[in-house]
Amino acid sequence: MLRIIKETNFDFIGQRKKAFIFSALLIALGLVAFAMVLLDKANMGIDFAGGTMLQGNFEQAINISDLRNAVASNGFPEANIQELHRHGVTNSYIIRVKETTVGDEKAVNRLMQIIGDAFPGNTFQKDSEHTIGPAVGESLKKSARWAILISILGMVIYIGLRFDFRSGVAATIATFHDVLAVLGIFYLLNVEITLLVVTALLTLAGYSLTDTVVVYDRIRENAKKFRKKGEFVATVNSSINEVLSRTIMTSLTSLLVVITLFVFGGEVVHDFALAMIIGIIVGTYSSVFVASPIVVEWEARSPKRFK
Repeated sequence: MLRIIKETNFDFIGQRKKAFIFSALLIALGLVAFAMVLLDKANMGIDFAGGTMLQGNFEQAINISDLRNAVASNGFPEANIQELHRHGVTNSYIIRVKETTVGDEKAVNRLMQIIGDAFPGNTFQKDSEHTIGPAVGESLKKSARWAILISILGMVIYIGLRFDFRSGVAATIATFHDVLAVLGIFYLLNVEITLLVVTALLTLAGYSLTDTVVVYDRIRENAKKFRKKGEFVATVNSSINEVLSRTIMTSLTSLLVVITLFVFGGEVVHDFALAMIIGIIVGTYSSVFVASPIVVEWEARSPKRFK
């Protein structure tokens, strides 16, 4: 109903070499990040590395920096503390540490003692505690890897059946590109890798694939008109330009939601929303400059013509 971009005639395929160089850098960064995750040298959350989570609330509001200083200076320098908003009051907190015990004492008991000593007269009521051992964390890490691989394999099969094998491979490369790009940027920003971040990566894989399918559908429709003249590159360029308005509109409306979530959703969903913001931008880019140009390159080097 609304076309924010009228008819365009950009030569997207003509810019594919520059795009491939940029994408290669993103993929390289993502592969480094993935290697660091496998070696446990990335900033892994307690979901994967093991640790303790304590959630509770103070009777009176406090300054979160005072809480962070108290916990960090008493044996938990890498503690992650998030502030929760409940009915406009910000005296509830989630404390995550990567230890399950401190000597012979449970980490959660040690945290309660630290908080009690740092804020005398301001009772901290424990709502819940959650401990994940290293073995459980390793199991969750393995399950997360399988979840990503199996989901992407399913996408390859779907695209391969709906279009052809080459399109399936190209769409898969674009999807891996998006997932690795977000993972690499998170590694650079030292963002904690948690199950919620893995959830965001799987969500982005589906989003990226949907955008790619729209472009492929238009290419298939237009190929019936131009294929006899051997104008495959022109067909792809024309198809991308025709769906450009739809692609940008979809991305903008999606970004509006996740930016709102990022700003107003609170600390708990902060990393999820950040992954979605980066992923939507990268996914929109890859559907135009990665997925379709790969098919063009394959077509140009293949003795068997594209069907």
